[in-house]
Amino acid sequence: MSLKAVVGISIGSLSLKADALHSVTDSANNVLGLIATRFSSPLPDRDHPYGHLKYEAVATLGIVAFLGIACFEIVQGAITRILQGGKPLQISGPELWLLLLVLGINIFVTYYERTVGQRVGSPILIADAQHTMSDVWVTITVLLGLIGVWVGQKQNIPGLQWLDVILSIPVAFLVLKSGWNVLWDNLPWLVDEMAIAPELIYEQVMLVPGVINCHDIASRGVVGRQVFIEMHLIVNAEDVIGAHAITEAVEAKLNERFSPVRVLIHVEPPDYQSNQITFD
Repeated sequence: MSLKAVVGISIGSLSLKADALHSVTDSANNVLGLIATRFSSPLPDRDHPYGHLKYEAVATLGIVAFLGIACFEIVQGAITRILQGGKPLQISGPELWLLLLVLGINIFVTYYERTVGQRVGSPILIADAQHTMSDVWVTITVLLGLIGVWVGQKQNIPGLQWLDVILSIPVAFLVLKSGWNVLWDNLPWLVDEMAIAPELIYEQVMLVPGVINCHDIASRGVVGRQVFIEMHLIVNAEDVIGAHAITEAVEAKLNERFSPVRVLIHVEPPDYQSNQITFD
């Protein structure tokens, strides 16, 4: 990422700057994942009784904002160069070799990450390797464009200078699309969208002995990270101790199926009736 940015700024290449931004997306997501693993704890404390997992989602908003502003600057620069012209790119052989080195690093990272992901059985690593592979194809496209500019310098073909401007716009929009995907993946978490279908929760709860019915089911969070579940439960119990035992069994059942979860249960008497599984 740094090599792309340094070379892109030094030669004034819009397409290479956009490619560096595309690498920023990959790098920021990986760093964010490491930080989230360390600091975005699902465990509650006095000031954050629902844990700290939304810190990760908030951080993604900063990344998306940065990518949006940077893409706007690149597209604006491309339009300005088209309308007003600009200083021709001056790229040399050593700079092209440096970009080939960058391409080699990207390819190595992709195959290494995929190999490790397959060895340890990590779908996250395998998926990230596929995403990094898209960065490889972008770099190849930009590199071919810059080679065309270099050939134009050598053969005195000024028209090939436009390859850099032409390639910068689709790459910038590709970065913007990556930022949108990051935002879209985290938006349900930020707005407390349903985490688990209430019908599925209902199905699991009704397997517990002593449960007559459950309704007004709600859930939020991210399955596999932390899910909060609320429900009203009608139980067949003669006293509070019996009702408590049934609710404990319900919590254990949901934890077994959707762990980790935190469950809030409102117990109601056996003669209470409701067919509203969730909210209309």
